[in-house]
Amino acid sequence: MANGSGSRGRGGAPRRAGGTKPSATKRTAGAKKPAPRARATPERTPAEEPRSFVLGAIPGATPGKWIALWRERMPHVTLELREIPVATQRSALDEVDAALVRLPLDDPDDLHVIRLYEEQPVVVMSADSDLTAAEELDLADLAGEVVIVPADDVVHLTVPDAVPPAFTPPADTADAIATVAAGVGVVIVPMSLARAHRRRDVEYRVLRDGPVSAVALAWPRERTTPDVDTFVGIVRGRTAQSSR
Repeated sequence: MANGSGSRGRGGAPRRAGGTKPSATKRTAGAKKPAPRARATPERTPAEEPRSFVLGAIPGATPGKWIALWRERMPHVTLELREIPVATQRSALDEVDAALVRLPLDDPDDLHVIRLYEEQPVVVMSADSDLTAAEELDLADLAGEVVIVPADDVVHLTVPDAVPPAFTPPADTADAIATVAAGVGVVIVPMSLARAHRRRDVEYRVLRDGPVSAVALAWPRERTTPDVDTFVGIVRGRTAQSSR
């Protein structure tokens, strides 16, 4: 006969309705939960203050690829490109962080100078000149030609048997090439300047036996800053991960 005291499970423990045992959660309800672990806060690198880097460049220099790499690696440092005349490039080094200059430099002892590349000289002439018939020229081909030497000349070449102009030398290369375009004489410049002053009414030919013009990176020894070191590394082809 059934006992009126109700159903019991094994061992006498009372069963809950539905025949389930008390849950483990219920039995441990009084236990303390473990304290959550504190998360480690990552160290933050302080942001660098915005600043600028001033790069001087003589006419004809083409630092575009280096500037693009600088902006990629140093977005917090604005690069300012400043054109400097060759005639005053030495004194201009006191006003910039570094500069692309033409060699030779006056009083280079207190400067760091890295020779970068050499440019061939070219003869710029009117598009109607007979000299355009040749693919390249020699100094002997310029005998009897009026050779214009502008005030900002960087080639410093005396052409044997050339005819000196009967007018005051132009103030700069741009004016000299404009004169040549009018059909008067020729002018000898590094190739980059001929390209910089390209016109449809002039052409140029390489002067095979003319002097090359060397372009260098220079900066004062006493102002070798981390930014200058970074730019030097870019010019020398170091990657962002390379050590100096």
